[in-house]
Amino acid sequence: MAPSSRDIQLTAGGGRLGISLRDEDGGDFEGVRLLDSYDEEAAAAEPAGTGRGDSEKEARRIQVRVVGMTCSACTSAVEGAISALPGVVRASVSLLQNKAHVVFDPARVKDEDIRDVIEDVGFEAELLPEFNNSQTRSQKTLTGQFRIGGMTCSACVNSIEGILTKLPGVRRAVVALATSLGEIEYDPSVIKKDEIVSAIEDAGFDASFLQSSEQNKVLLCVDGLASEIEVRDIQGILRNLKGVCQFVVNFSLSEVEIIFDPEAVGLRSIVDSIEKGSNGKLKAHAQSPYTLATSNHVEESSKMLRLFLSSLLLSIPVFFIRIVCPRIGLFSSFLLMHCGPFLLRDLIKWALVSIVQFVIGKRFYVAAYKALRHWSTNMDVLVVLGTSASYFYSVGALLYGTFTGFHPPIYFETSAMIITFVLLGKYLEVVAKGKTSDAIKKLVELAPATAMLLIKDEEGRYITEKEIDALLIQPGDILKVLPGSKIPADGIVVWGTSYADESMVTGESIPIPKEVSSSVVGGTMNLHGVIHIQATRVGSNTVLSQIISLVETAQMSKAPIQKFADYVASIFVPIVISISLLTFLGWFFCGLLGAYPDSWIKESSNCFVFSLMFSISVVVIACPCALGLATPTAVMVATGVGASHGILIKGGDALERAQNISYVIFDKTGTLTQGKAAVTTVKVFAEMELGDFLTLVASAEASSEHPLSKAILDYAYHYHFFEKLPTSDATKQSRDQILSEWLLEAIDFSALPGRGVQCLINGKRVLVGNRALLAENGVTVPTEAENFLVDLELNAKTGVLVAYDDSFIGVLGIADPLKREAMVVIRGLQKMGICPVMVTGDNSRTAHAVAKEVGIEDVRAEVMPAGKADVIRSLQKDGSMVAMVGDGINDSPALAAADVGMAIGAGTDIAIEAADYVLVRNNLEDVITAIDLSRKTFARIRWNYFFAMAYNVIAIPIAAGLLFPLMGLRMPPWLAGACMAFSSVSVVCSSLLLRRYSKPRLTTILQITVE
Repeated sequence: MAPSSRDIQLTAGGGRLGISLRDEDGGDFEGVRLLDSYDEEAAAAEPAGTGRGDSEKEARRIQVRVVGMTCSACTSAVEGAISALPGVVRASVSLLQNKAHVVFDPARVKDEDIRDVIEDVGFEAELLPEFNNSQTRSQKTLTGQFRIGGMTCSACVNSIEGILTKLPGVRRAVVALATSLGEIEYDPSVIKKDEIVSAIEDAGFDASFLQSSEQNKVLLCVDGLASEIEVRDIQGILRNLKGVCQFVVNFSLSEVEIIFDPEAVGLRSIVDSIEKGSNGKLKAHAQSPYTLATSNHVEESSKMLRLFLSSLLLSIPVFFIRIVCPRIGLFSSFLLMHCGPFLLRDLIKWALVSIVQFVIGKRFYVAAYKALRHWSTNMDVLVVLGTSASYFYSVGALLYGTFTGFHPPIYFETSAMIITFVLLGKYLEVVAKGKTSDAIKKLVELAPATAMLLIKDEEGRYITEKEIDALLIQPGDILKVLPGSKIPADGIVVWGTSYADESMVTGESIPIPKEVSSSVVGGTMNLHGVIHIQATRVGSNTVLSQIISLVETAQMSKAPIQKFADYVASIFVPIVISISLLTFLGWFFCGLLGAYPDSWIKESSNCFVFSLMFSISVVVIACPCALGLATPTAVMVATGVGASHGILIKGGDALERAQNISYVIFDKTGTLTQGKAAVTTVKVFAEMELGDFLTLVASAEASSEHPLSKAILDYAYHYHFFEKLPTSDATKQSRDQILSEWLLEAIDFSALPGRGVQCLINGKRVLVGNRALLAENGVTVPTEAENFLVDLELNAKTGVLVAYDDSFIGVLGIADPLKREAMVVIRGLQKMGICPVMVTGDNSRTAHAVAKEVGIEDVRAEVMPAGKADVIRSLQKDGSMVAMVGDGINDSPALAAADVGMAIGAGTDIAIEAADYVLVRNNLEDVITAIDLSRKTFARIRWNYFFAMAYNVIAIPIAAGLLFPLMGLRMPPWLAGACMAFSSVSVVCSSLLLRRYSKPRLTTILQITVE
């Protein structure tokens, strides 16, 4: 049975700070479909008697960690090298897991030979211990999250990633331009986080450490730190507190950073100890990392606004002196006064522009210097080149005119206005980029700030209530939730009844009833009654936190299409500088040779200045930022929009692959059907009472976890007692006790995947399952029973056969109703040009009956779990993109093997781990929404790229003066700066249009007219 959305626990790969291993370097991952979980199950499911199965029977299996792979070409090279070794039976390499799974003959090849051949190909190889093969990364490494400020384009990202990956001890580094975050896997015994921060700052960017995968570090704000006395008090308290490993008190910020052992001391204990130890003088409050991120963004936008306003206030007088004042007699006379050898107007402009150029514009010089020092280029280099050329030319022209009497024109206002417009663009860009993360902010705001803790006395009675910070909730706490307030943590209701609105987390609008033993999700709304809940998952383990983690991880990842932007960004600035130089030389030498009339340059006084202005315009108008922002901003908005619709997307690569889906494979039970199997028909074909028959079958099925087993148990219990069996986890003990009172003892129980169960009851063998199970054990099914079974299957029911003491005794017919939206969704996919396929382990007749009802033509029945992956690979042979929609553990290999895996109904933890999309609601309509969102997102990304490329392709020739000879059209440098500033803003705003996305109406897709 598919779990309900309120019972879910989401697990992001690698935890909340896990690096998206997909497409870390922008490689093409479309060909990567092998995961180790599939390899192991496929190997185990290999039929006996095949050559491959026989050769692997005595083979040795090892896993090798492979470091340095960046794309599917790397995995192919490693696979080819390993497979070429004599004695290797099979080799599969997972780029996502950074592992090679090798099956080989130990008599012909050694472990070290496999490691050596991988290293010969050019990658680092490490043999994983057999007891630890399931772990993909060394326990010695940590994953740290860093905030990086000052990045402007993809060139900055490439520069930082390149510098970090060269540091000793750093395994990987992923930097996201849109979020200003970097996630770095490093060995703390080799390099410290402070050294990583220093390396980023040395590269010319701001950096600060946020948190790591240790999950034992907290930043507390402390009220009452007024003097050194309080500082010594808090130091003494923390020094004597068991479990506190290290702490640093920042008196100026009234903060204390604590590293502690969460197994030895809880965060609430630390906070309470500080308050009690200081006799109430000091009060500590935990700070959420999301609050810090929000404050950092506000601080960054405020700083950029201050710089822009300062530059604007200084540039306006320069503009007025150049344009307006000469037309006003009084001002003109005043400004033409001499101050020594200089005119007053020139001195005022020089002074004001110098402040803009070197004080306000200092950030551009520092960033450009550090970029060039590391042999990289970015937008800051272009801004510095353009403004410096204008400024220093103007200074030179001013001094030349002062000492020679010949006054060439000066252009101080050009550099000031360029910097002003660039800062305006940066401010608008920061604001716009902040809006792309609105989805995460809204998710964070769902969590309540405080909770009402019920405190017990020594006898276990509740004696008082205490309002505490929600960040201080610990597992096991009993919390009181009032009507109309938010549930502060995931937990179980221990007292009271109510209804909960879970739409903000699951997207399901119908209120969910809550009673004792019901599970609740943190961040959802308690609608009616007062309830007491016991917290089970808190902090980063809650469903809400893990949803946020999945969205964050997706936003950190790079879509393969971004490879194009990264490549262009790496060569963009050198090309622009070359074009600028050619522009200057072309116009200058043409002027010397008299190739154009003197009337063109009369305002500039000479061809040098005339050529320089064109050259500066080229440098200033070119914008690599728009290219760098085209993909990440759209992916960021799309993942947020998806989360608001109950669709969690693991990364940009999954989003990109989903747009090209050709086939969608559906599992039957729990996916197309409701997953609520019920026995509808029972027929006994032996001399046995119906009650005894049901007791026998229920006794055999009691130890099975299969949905059909639960349906049989429920039916048998209701037949005997006219009641329903308890279902909740809290009453499991009661359920087991009830079953033991009326069921027969079953020994030697075994579940046979894809066939059924078998056991011994009263010393006789009982078989409950399908035809294959009975045929394997030599049990003949009578013709009458076979005809009855065929009728069941033709009516889309599953027939369960029962044999006792090697004799056939009866049949149960079980039906699992289709989801109400199944047929419409299948038709919708077909209208979208996608072929739906049903793959199930059920028998052929039942499968075809269900498929006919929903409209699926391609049906693959009686397929074992590992065989589902084979079906996927067969569809992928012609290059088609295949999606798999499933909800169970047996779907995990297929979800991993598919190009796009979708776990529906939140499924199980294993299914979620293997899936690329998590569809929180148990609704098939979200499959269409996921594909439609992907298509609209990448349509927007293509439009972004078109605009960014078209802007540069059109703007640079215009700035270079290509149209000047024909139309007299030229672009002054200050106008070029304005165009450049708004180009990146326009791309971000284009991505923000995705926030207006609405789910597709099925009536529109199916072209149905509703009257």
